[in-house]
This record gives sequence, structure tokens and C-alpha cells, in this order.
Amino acid sequence: MEFKHQSVLLDETIEYLNIKPGGIYVDGTLGGGGHAYEVCRRLDDSGHFIGIDQDAAAIEAAGKRLKPFGDKVDIVRSNYADMKQVLYDLGIEKVDGIVLDLGVSSYQLDNAERGFTYREDVPLDMRMDQRQSRTAREIVNDYSEMELFHMIRDYGEDKFAKNIAKHIVMERKKQPIETTGQLIEVIDHAIPAKVRAKSGHPAKKTFQAIRIELNHELEVLNDTLDTMIDLLNDGGRICIITFHSLEDRIVKTIYKRNENPCICPPSFPVCTCGRRSKGKVITRKPVVPTSEEIEHNKRAKSSKLRVFERHE
Repeated sequence: MEFKHQSVLLDETIEYLNIKPGGIYVDGTLGGGGHAYEVCRRLDDSGHFIGIDQDAAAIEAAGKRLKPFGDKVDIVRSNYADMKQVLYDLGIEKVDGIVLDLGVSSYQLDNAERGFTYREDVPLDMRMDQRQSRTAREIVNDYSEMELFHMIRDYGEDKFAKNIAKHIVMERKKQPIETTGQLIEVIDHAIPAKVRAKSGHPAKKTFQAIRIELNHELEVLNDTLDTMIDLLNDGGRICIITFHSLEDRIVKTIYKRNENPCICPPSFPVCTCGRRSKGKVITRKPVVPTSEEIEHNKRAKSSKLRVFERHE
């Protein structure tokens, strides 16, 4: 299957990156190379681009797409959590811009074999990096009812989390839940019919929760965002596109903390904690897609872009 992915908020991201022709830029979630291509197009011979992705199919697709740019591009199969090490290995200390597009690629969703889909009956997988051994199947069959409940409630934000967890445990006592189709059937039974009829696909939130848990998506973002801000040159920018409220909240909170890190009590006349601001939030409100983009690409609907600019 060909790797296809429509880049979300493409024009807005490129504009906010403030690309310098001779700068160094990193895309930590390279995907099919949509954002990357537009960055590379704006670089001169002294510019450099580094693309990072943990998905082998993405690496292959982006490699082909970015081939015309030759030596100014380095593509590395890794997780953006290891960005500092990846750059160090390439002899790079600081960069002028970082892009993260945290959505699941259309390729991953549409390629049924990857087990992200709730539209076909395929083995439960959902690994973004197929080198890891644990899959969604292990989570569904091995987590306790309480662990499943917390995961679906917190990461899926599903108000029927308790009932879904209970039904999963009841079903797997009879037989292991091996496929997406089996799991969808269990979820269907746990959600009232009138709710199923009104809202989107009943399995969507549970599938999202399992995917986030399996791939440690929120921990990676939470644990590495400060480091990525530190990797920026003075005036460098980080542009992050999120697709649900939990990711967006993490980005908003960490940006804010880097802009105003002071922990002194409000009553103090002057700051004594010595924490200095690392820059400023460029987007006071998140940038969202236009109605035209949503019409053209339904998956853009929940996307939000937030931008931070580093200052020494």
C-alpha cells in the first residue's frame, strides 16, 4: 500500500516557522514528508533538514519524496523523544525550527494490517513503531478492569469507560479478544443504542485510548517538550499540531511555563526564584483549520497548531 497522508495546517505551519534559507529544521513526526517538503523547498544550499519518524513505511515514503533535496536532508528512524541524541549524532547542537504533527497518519489508519482501524476486522496491533513487541492485543487482554477503565476514561475521554472496561473483561473470560472486529462488538454492547445512533463511531474513543497508551504518546510529549525548546536557537520556533484536548493541554501548559517560569508567591515584590523565561508563546489562541481545509480533509477537523519562539 502506498504511503499517503495529507498534511494538516500546512500553510499555517510553514508561515509560523519563519524559515531562514540557511537554517536547520527538524520534523520529529516526518510521516509522508508533507511539511518537510515545503520546509526543504525554502532552504538554500547552506540549509539543513532532519526528519525523524519511528515508522518504517513513513521513512521509505519521505525518503522518496525528499530525494530531490539531496545532501541537505538527513532522515533518521527514531522517536522524537530521542531528538537531542539524533541531533548530537549528526553533530548538531541547536536548530532554528521544530515541527511536530501528532496525528496518526492517514496511511496508518487506512492500512488495515496496522490494526488502527475500526472499519475492518483485523488483528489488534496499533504500534507506531513495529519494532516494539507489545501490541494493542496485550493491553486489551492483560490489563485489569481498573486499568482499562482509567485508560479509556483518561485517554479516550469516554463517559462509558467503566461499562466498556467491564464488558471487555467479561468477554475475554470466554475467549481472548484478538481482532478489531471483536473489540468493536464488545464496545457496541457496552454503549446504549440511542447514544450509538447519535454520535460518531462507538469504538473511536476506546481505540484512541489504547493507541495513546500503547505508544506512550502523552508521556513522550510531556517528557520531551522542554528539551525541544532548549534545542532551539535564539528566535527559533517550535510548531506543534495536536488532535485532541489532552495533547493540546500539555502543549499549552508547557509553553506557558517556559514563557513565565517564575514560581515566587504573587505577594513577592521581586522575583527571587531565579527562573528565567525561555521565550514567548506566539499563538495566544490555537490556530485551527479553515472550513475549506476541513471540507477537503475531514481528519483536519480537530487539529490545533500552537507555536513557541525561543529567546536567549
